Amino acid sequence: MNVWQAESFPVSLHFPRKVGESMRRPLIVGNWKMYKEPDEAVGLARALISAIGGMEGERDVVICPPFVCLQPVFQVLRDSSILLGAQNMHWEAEGAYTGEISGAMILTCGCTYVILGHSERRLYCAETDATINRKLTAALQCDLLPIVCVGESLEQRQAGRAEEVVLGQMEAVLSHVAARDALKISLAYEPVWAIGSGKTATATQAEEVHGLMREFLRQQFGRESAAQIRILYGGSVKPENAADLFAQEDIDGGLIGGAALNAETFAAIVKTTG
Repeated sequence: MNVWQAESFPVSLHFPRKVGESMRRPLIVGNWKMYKEPDEAVGLARALISAIGGMEGERDVVICPPFVCLQPVFQVLRDSSILLGAQNMHWEAEGAYTGEISGAMILTCGCTYVILGHSERRLYCAETDATINRKLTAALQCDLLPIVCVGESLEQRQAGRAEEVVLGQMEAVLSHVAARDALKISLAYEPVWAIGSGKTATATQAEEVHGLMREFLRQQFGRESAAQIRILYGGSVKPENAADLFAQEDIDGGLIGGAALNAETFAAIVKTTG
């Protein structure tokens, strides 16, 4: 079966897993989406610290709660090695942008990372490659570490356009990024057809896309830099499939959605990267 057919700042710059001539440290990111009010978020953060229990020493673990939960969660995380990220940001530092949050504001909440271009924001908030590129530029300017999402829809995959779509998104989103900044960026391949659907790309399918993404990075930033940029998989990752996915050469961790909302389940996924 063609793999394109769908089936019925500092912490991030250490890379201890050897791949070829590079070392890439696994990265597991929990995206809590629009779940958890502050009290619930604090409880989940505490449960995660207990459940992960030192495992984060071998990989980077990041959780991304809703904006209203960032500061209280940071107070819980500050004595742990679990890092905090935001789910989005605006490209301007300040201004008349009702309802938006700037990178500088995110930094005051204790964040190290920010997710950019998630498929849900492309779908529901009309985000484009051009706006994501502006956000990426702003994130790098304020020393946030961006996690940039790309991925194809079911229709695009079935039409055999997955490579065209994913690499086209990368080209547009990474436009004008200097090679010196490339190592601050992580990418997340999230096939839209697998998000929240219970469907997951097979390890072979995911690795083929990740391999194409790695080759694009070689052409864009050079072999040495490309060998160090982390590429995550996102799309219905569970403890049952995480080990197979993360064992692939070009898959360096995961962007976890629903499974990140349960401490024991998320910890089980984190453990598979060891």
